[in-house]
Amino acid sequence: MPEPRAHYDVLVIGAGPAGLAAAHAAASHGARVGLIDAQAQPGGQVWRGDIALPSPRAARRLIESLPDGIEWLAQTQVLMAQERSLRVDGPQGARWLDWEALVLATGARELLLPFPGWTLPGVTGAGGAQALAKQGWPVAGKRVLVAGSGPLLLAAAASLRAHGAQVLGIAEQAPRRKVFAFAARLPRWPGKAAQALALRARLLGVPYRTGTLVRAALGEDRLTAVEVEGPRGVERIECDQLAVGYGLVPNVELAQLLGCRLERSGTHAQVAVDDALRTSVERIYAVGETCGIGGCDTALIEGRMAGHHAAGASAAAVALRPQRRHARAFAGQLQRSFALAPRVRALATPETLVCRCEDVPLSALHGFTNPRDAKLATRCGMGACQGRICGSALAELGLFSPGDFPLGDNHDDGRRPPLFPLRLATLAESFSTDSQGVLP
Repeated sequence: MPEPRAHYDVLVIGAGPAGLAAAHAAASHGARVGLIDAQAQPGGQVWRGDIALPSPRAARRLIESLPDGIEWLAQTQVLMAQERSLRVDGPQGARWLDWEALVLATGARELLLPFPGWTLPGVTGAGGAQALAKQGWPVAGKRVLVAGSGPLLLAAAASLRAHGAQVLGIAEQAPRRKVFAFAARLPRWPGKAAQALALRARLLGVPYRTGTLVRAALGEDRLTAVEVEGPRGVERIECDQLAVGYGLVPNVELAQLLGCRLERSGTHAQVAVDDALRTSVERIYAVGETCGIGGCDTALIEGRMAGHHAAGASAAAVALRPQRRHARAFAGQLQRSFALAPRVRALATPETLVCRCEDVPLSALHGFTNPRDAKLATRCGMGACQGRICGSALAELGLFSPGDFPLGDNHDDGRRPPLFPLRLATLAESFSTDSQGVLP
């Protein structure tokens, strides 16, 4: 018996700031909207619910006022796609969702780069530490060092301190001159300047060192100390937890599967869109971080634009273009100011694991000329994360040249369904209810 299918005028994938803004904008024109996210609550990573502290006002406004025209599909993963339809798996089991217009607001993931000791218990990403603290991970009283690059370090440190952690300091790899030049330009974006000042006020007394990076995490069964290198030379800092992240990488896997054209930004891919946020595939839009890391303000503006376009209200979307250009200008300044120094990419030793899922050291990848051969011989990228962590790290480290990661129309760069691990029951249902089959 064919399984039931749901149909939406606009289907939004991702319930972070961009997805929420898109859903609200589309619903304001009477469209029937489906809003999907893998989490139990809307908000994404930026507005992840905090068990102890209230969410930002902007988050509450969008999350707590979902209109009747929006159907919220929580804890739902997209597994695969057919023309104008997505196969999803959620609390109600697997089913197909049909759409007239699709908005991809799949966000980004943290860029983690390998260095000696980075797999020790007690070492997490900066954003990962922030998420754990918000969800109740016990950090009160722990000595935490925050390191890496970009404004996310300030937000992570502020969250950790608000939950009782003793933040020993923030180690920013960008040099002092670039950080100060970036701060000097912030008044062009008053909202960002206000956010920065508020974060620094919450971190009063916490040392902020520029031109400084973590060379190694030390310990036997768990983290006990870190070795940092900066203008003062090499220092050893005793700590209980290290939160280190080097920015964000766009999530483009679903866009790849759908055949959307990608473009390269540095060493990573992002979805290519036009001024109307249309991808290369008809009636598919992409917004926010998946089009290039731009921050929450950019995500909100682009989400509204895509929601209006998807619902057929192009005039409302066009009116937002000047705001988008202004927000994207900040994103460009951010990338230039916090570009990674070459020494960050040279931290891993031959013995350092680069694929944590399959325990593959850096030395095992030498001698390979392309990622596919390395993957087949070493299983690098074949673990639970499906290469999302090590693939981004290896691209950033320059182990393979950019040309080894082809991008273009109708090329999914090896991406095949399912996008995420699925239950055997879901796999069985897929073949028993769909005569065409869904897996290659």
